[in-house]
Amino acid sequence: MTITITAFERSPDRGRGLARDMRVRWALEEAAQPYEVRLVSFQAMREPAHLALQPFGQIPTYEDGDLALFESGAIVLHIASHYAGLLPDDKNARARAIAWIFAAVSTMEPVIVDRETARFEEGKESWYEERLAHVERRIRKRLGELSARLGDADWLDGQFTAGDLQMISVLLRLEGSSLLEEYPNLCAYIARGKERPAYQRAFEAQKAVFLAVSGGGQS
Repeated sequence: MTITITAFERSPDRGRGLARDMRVRWALEEAAQPYEVRLVSFQAMREPAHLALQPFGQIPTYEDGDLALFESGAIVLHIASHYAGLLPDDKNARARAIAWIFAAVSTMEPVIVDRETARFEEGKESWYEERLAHVERRIRKRLGELSARLGDADWLDGQFTAGDLQMISVLLRLEGSSLLEEYPNLCAYIARGKERPAYQRAFEAQKAVFLAVSGGGQS
């Protein structure tokens, strides 16, 4: 049976490749697995049919036969574990790649999302500037640690893995910010990820959805 994932009918990322279905699309492209996309509205995400797949009313979800999964990290790990191309054959290298998947979503992403929350939901509060400065200090600490570990290597642990896919996807949320520009090796790391043909196919597929619903990208 064909793999089916869900994605936003009208993505708030405006075709920038930041919605989390992008990570699943990218993993499936790297694994050379065909898939279908079922677009869901914000209303549909709150309805029982979608909540049966994703109890928190989010995207993406993943269906393959009688298997249904939610959470992009879990989906990417499942894809990487079942298809060649995203995890090394060596058992120790494989374990390290999986550790990087968790590091991306558990260590790096929360502080980055915290900045987005502060900017979009708390920007009018009297304490906003102080809070934002605190959040950005935490992000710099994590970026500095990641930058030191990556050094001048192309990827986090030798070859490109699902760990890199997840980490780059998380870092893209900071692309264009002065925070990320302080770490040239991380900027180059992201650029290498975006140059991968599988990334480009996934990005164009996601962007096409936005263009289709926005009349060619015009708001």
